[in-house]
Amino acid sequence: MMEFPPPPSSTLWAGQAPSPDKSCQILIRDYPHRSIAIVSSNHALILRHSQTTSEAIANGSLTSVASTRPRAGSNASEGLAAKCIVTFNAVTDKILDEYRPLTPQPIYGTLGLISIERNVFLCVITQASRVATVRPGETVEKIQGVQFFCLNSSDYDDVVTVDPYDFDSPAPYGQNLGRRELAMEHPCGDLQKLLSNGSFYYSTDFDITNRMQDRPADSISFDIDNFDESFLWNSFMIRPLVEFRSRLPGHQRDALDASRILTSAIQGFCKSWPIPQAFAPLKAAKSGLPSYLTIISRLSCMRAGTRFNARGIDDAGNVANFVETETIYWSPSGVVFSYAQVRGSVPVFWEQAAGLIPNQQKITITRSPEGTQPAFDKHFEDLEKAYGAVHVVNLLSTKPGEAELTGRYRMGIHHCPLSYRGEKGSQDHALLRDTEYDFHAETKGPTGYEAASGIRRYIEDSADGFAYYLAQEEEDPTYRGRGQAGGSRRYVVVLQQEGVFRTNCLDCLDRTNLIQTIISQMAVEAFLGHRGEFATSDFWSRHSDLWADNGDSLSKIYAGTGALKSSFTRHGKMSFAGAVADLRKSATRLYHNNFTDNARQNTIDTLLGRLMGQHPVVLFDPLSDYVALELQKRQQQFSSSEKINIWVGTFNLNGRTDGIDEDLSAWLCPAILGNTQPEIIAVGFQEIVELSPQQIMNSDPTRKQLWEAAVKRTLDRHAHKVGGESYVLLRSGQLVGAALCIFVKSSVLASVKNVEGSVKKTGMSGMAGNKGAVAIRLDYVNTPICFVTAHLAAGFANYEERNKDYATIHRGLRFQRNRGIDDHDSVFWFGDFNYRIGLGLETAKELVRKQDLERLYENDQLNLQMVAGLAFPYYSEARITFMPTYKFDIGTDEYDSSEKARIPAWTDRILRKGNNLRQLSYSSAPLRFSDHRPVYGTFECTVNIINEPLRDKISREIYERRRAEVGDGTAAINADDSEDEDLIGYDAIEPGLPPASSDRQRWWLENGKMARSAIAPPRSISSSHQTILNPNRPSNPYAPTEEPDWVNIPRSESRLSSFSSMSTSPYEHVNHSTLLSTSASTSAPRKLPPPYDPSALATKFGRANIHEDAIRPLQNDTSTPPPPPPPRRHTAATNGSGPSSASSSTTQLARKPVPKTTPTPPPPRAPSAASQRTAKGPPPVAKKPAHLTQSPTMTSSTLSDSGTTRGTLDGLPGSKPGPPRRSSTSVQTPIAPQDKYSGPPPSLPARNGSVIQTTETAPPVKPPRRAGTANIVASGRTTPAGAVGLPGMINEDRRPQLPTRKPTATIQKPAPPAPRKAQAQAVDLLADDATMEMGSWEALKPST
Repeated sequence: MMEFPPPPSSTLWAGQAPSPDKSCQILIRDYPHRSIAIVSSNHALILRHSQTTSEAIANGSLTSVASTRPRAGSNASEGLAAKCIVTFNAVTDKILDEYRPLTPQPIYGTLGLISIERNVFLCVITQASRVATVRPGETVEKIQGVQFFCLNSSDYDDVVTVDPYDFDSPAPYGQNLGRRELAMEHPCGDLQKLLSNGSFYYSTDFDITNRMQDRPADSISFDIDNFDESFLWNSFMIRPLVEFRSRLPGHQRDALDASRILTSAIQGFCKSWPIPQAFAPLKAAKSGLPSYLTIISRLSCMRAGTRFNARGIDDAGNVANFVETETIYWSPSGVVFSYAQVRGSVPVFWEQAAGLIPNQQKITITRSPEGTQPAFDKHFEDLEKAYGAVHVVNLLSTKPGEAELTGRYRMGIHHCPLSYRGEKGSQDHALLRDTEYDFHAETKGPTGYEAASGIRRYIEDSADGFAYYLAQEEEDPTYRGRGQAGGSRRYVVVLQQEGVFRTNCLDCLDRTNLIQTIISQMAVEAFLGHRGEFATSDFWSRHSDLWADNGDSLSKIYAGTGALKSSFTRHGKMSFAGAVADLRKSATRLYHNNFTDNARQNTIDTLLGRLMGQHPVVLFDPLSDYVALELQKRQQQFSSSEKINIWVGTFNLNGRTDGIDEDLSAWLCPAILGNTQPEIIAVGFQEIVELSPQQIMNSDPTRKQLWEAAVKRTLDRHAHKVGGESYVLLRSGQLVGAALCIFVKSSVLASVKNVEGSVKKTGMSGMAGNKGAVAIRLDYVNTPICFVTAHLAAGFANYEERNKDYATIHRGLRFQRNRGIDDHDSVFWFGDFNYRIGLGLETAKELVRKQDLERLYENDQLNLQMVAGLAFPYYSEARITFMPTYKFDIGTDEYDSSEKARIPAWTDRILRKGNNLRQLSYSSAPLRFSDHRPVYGTFECTVNIINEPLRDKISREIYERRRAEVGDGTAAINADDSEDEDLIGYDAIEPGLPPASSDRQRWWLENGKMARSAIAPPRSISSSHQTILNPNRPSNPYAPTEEPDWVNIPRSESRLSSFSSMSTSPYEHVNHSTLLSTSASTSAPRKLPPPYDPSALATKFGRANIHEDAIRPLQNDTSTPPPPPPPRRHTAATNGSGPSSASSSTTQLARKPVPKTTPTPPPPRAPSAASQRTAKGPPPVAKKPAHLTQSPTMTSSTLSDSGTTRGTLDGLPGSKPGPPRRSSTSVQTPIAPQDKYSGPPPSLPARNGSVIQTTETAPPVKPPRRAGTANIVASGRTTPAGAVGLPGMINEDRRPQLPTRKPTATIQKPAPPAPRKAQAQAVDLLADDATMEMGSWEALKPST
């Protein structure tokens, strides 16, 4: 028999604290840097926080950095990702000399790091007790207490977390410390309560995340890398430390594993019952050790959540409340038995809202069978790979909601490839089979729950075929295991489990646990029967108690209370006390489900790192920073983009159903689409039911389902007509009269994931659903898209109420994991917004008769509210080319002729936001069965596609190559040898810039080598010529230009010898054309500078004459001066007086020649008169921003260039004259290509009496701007950052032309000098190629 080290007898029993060799000490050092050390017997893991550049700026500790704006195109919170320095060293007195104990009690490892409110916290286990012994040497501990220690602040060192609902526990530290007396609340208080609630377990002896069959039969140690992350609940927190471990050398990695500092936790249940030999089913000769019966339940964290917050399946195939439960029996005779089974929510897309009436919570199926099947198949494919064949045991009843789920479940199994029975049609060949067992109907008789044992006859064949896991000890003279000095016994696998039972009811709690108890008993009976043994009643009593405790624990996690029917599970019969206990549990569940589960769900998402904007702690590692920078450069290798078409439509049905059978193709399949089938169809309805007092509090899905079917029929008819593919209803939602349906092409289902829905009521102060919004969000590959359909407050003068409704929906509508509407790359708002036209009835109808859309739109309430910034900020609307859509007489094209005589208005609108969107059309359809007209818009959306496996592969290759170059020393540097300032700034402060440098890190040095250019000049055209940098190219290498980078010039030994060592820097320009009499440059030769005339110099604007101050001390110096430095860029003009400048020139001419050519200021971007000055002259004058200059007028082209106008849709089919514009905005209308538009360009009336001029010239292309800079214009509406300007919605194949520089306005000064004749304007170093508005002084930066 296998001999184990003789531990104390108490360690084999539950309830004891972990042994001292499994504990550590936690120490802290306050000076010079706050550091926390976890110390085992031989090694110490030391952690401290390192500020990033953004954090240092935010808290004021770093003020020398000029810009604090986040990177363009990135989340602002990414710049605040917390960084931490970790080292792992052998314990010495020197290392721990300045440390003191942080807690008097030992700790039992760390669960990892988490960042909350810009603070980094280390989570450690402070209390634990042994609850299970799987077999000698393999124990499991329950986490009973954790603490979070802040790495970067001491503010929370003395904060005590008090449970307000715990009235029995004594006050902390023996004091009467009440909650009101606390100075502050610990940011991790909720996390601490969650991790300390007794449902988390860990083991330092074996891999607790995998069942016994999936780990080595008799391994001495286990590898952290093999943990199953689907059951690892602290995966988000421990991942940074696991990555740190992977970078350590092999011996240090083994030492870290042996120290048991890193702890991996599961949630669920674990408990062992020791069985004395007298009652053990298998007898062991000459052994005093008891047998152990153990149950381990592992709750999956992939779709984790509380009862009504996590239901059904997701697009990745993960289901809610998925639990793997393993029954293990170990005998001293050397036998180990294991049997696993799983439970999980019904694998279809469904939801259930919490309610105050028991068993009356409504079940809603949110996706069609076709849309569900891919996720359904993925779920069972994963189960088959992990466990083998699957037998489904469905315990749902025949009640309406559960019966609908059963029907969808049955349909999914029928279409699943795993249920194929082979050519002979035998069920024995199918990998997926099912049994529908109505638990309530079967146990309704006089025998009660005892009748549940009837399930045996339905599953016994599968139970025999699935078998079980069995391992036995055998002699092996060469084996050395578990500390043995020589040969001993080892475990050999005899039998493996070949399949699994998947049991479910509605919650997968009470009914499921009772049936799983029976299945476990069947497996143990089969195991004992094959050995000719049987178990006593005492054994089965312990087995039942373990399963009852398992049911209670899993039920508390998911529903908030213990399991129902646990009295029968324990005792085999249902007592009166058990029935009363079930009633009390049901009432308690209602309270938790309605009032506390949402907060608990938020805490769970925080623990798993799934909240919006939440980022893991980043460990300091220059190699990882280098890899991230290289991945950004090589992004095109693993990412791509794809253009998809999206159709969005809205229709107020006025509560009518007579249009269900009509042809909707004029709206859903307009002629402008042709044969194109959009990938996504988003249909919004309002007043789908009559908004009566009885309806506004409830949502009847019958009407919605009828209209869903009508829409799908129309789409399928059109698909058949054009020879395309069918559409699938992805998801729908309803709020009384508002409904939203999302259809996608069947071929793109695999690209759509993370589909969620949400509603927000605004009627009757948020109590009624007659007004409000329905939203659905999804991820199309890697691009998040959000659709919101809304019905806002009615009434001609209630525009302020409509604005409030928008604000309420925008702020209050939330998806899972705290994701809001703005947390998406593309957002669509559409619906009946109810904004009216502020004109009288007769005036409005007369303008409608004249089709004067411009006048109508100038008085449109939504237009005016958006211009004022009071509603829908940053959203854009395409040009309206259709007549008002409200209100018509039913069945006619006549506007309201009733007594109410409502004014025609564009109440039905479609707005958009997203830089990746381009609108293609915007129109209405002639459907006359409602008093509204339906509106639709088509869009082109650019989505990002990232190949994650390829990205990870490239990342590993870059990391390994870089580590081979610089060595392994960066993984564990000594934190005490560096200052905080040395580690600040490994994130760039501006896009396109390298990380900030320090004494330890310099971006211009690479492994200690100076940076050098790898660009070689091209070969000259002949041996008599030489290739040099083009002197006429712009100083900014990223500015658009047609100048070549290199030019050929004739060789001349006497005149070109100085060019051999010429600098190739674009900022050190030498004007060759002024030195050469003959030039072969491709650009025109420069003219000689005019004679010096001090009166013609530009006026200085309050700037010091830096050039004069620098030269004046040199006038009396007879020594040879060093060459002057290059002139500073972006400075004001420094033109001095005549004598001073003359003496400066004389001084420079009197100097001795120097080896290097003196660099000169960079030339302007294009040849101009200003460029004809002497190369050594003062720099040109920089213009002030547009908002600082006094310009009496601003042309329409200026506004068009600045991007402040709304776009147009000229050239679209069906466009009407008199296109409306927003008030107080001048627009330059682009002309469509000749193949799309014919005839003379129209002259359109504009707002405020101005004229909108059309021109054949395309608007100029602006150079890149700094992200986040506001556009300041003299008049008109400014498009804020994030809004999408509409010019260019039509795909115009015209190449933009660079405009010539325009004269700039100058500030009048008293007695200005007389200008020189033919004097060109000063060169503007800051402006764009065309007139450009700036909110601050601009810095030139490369385009992205």
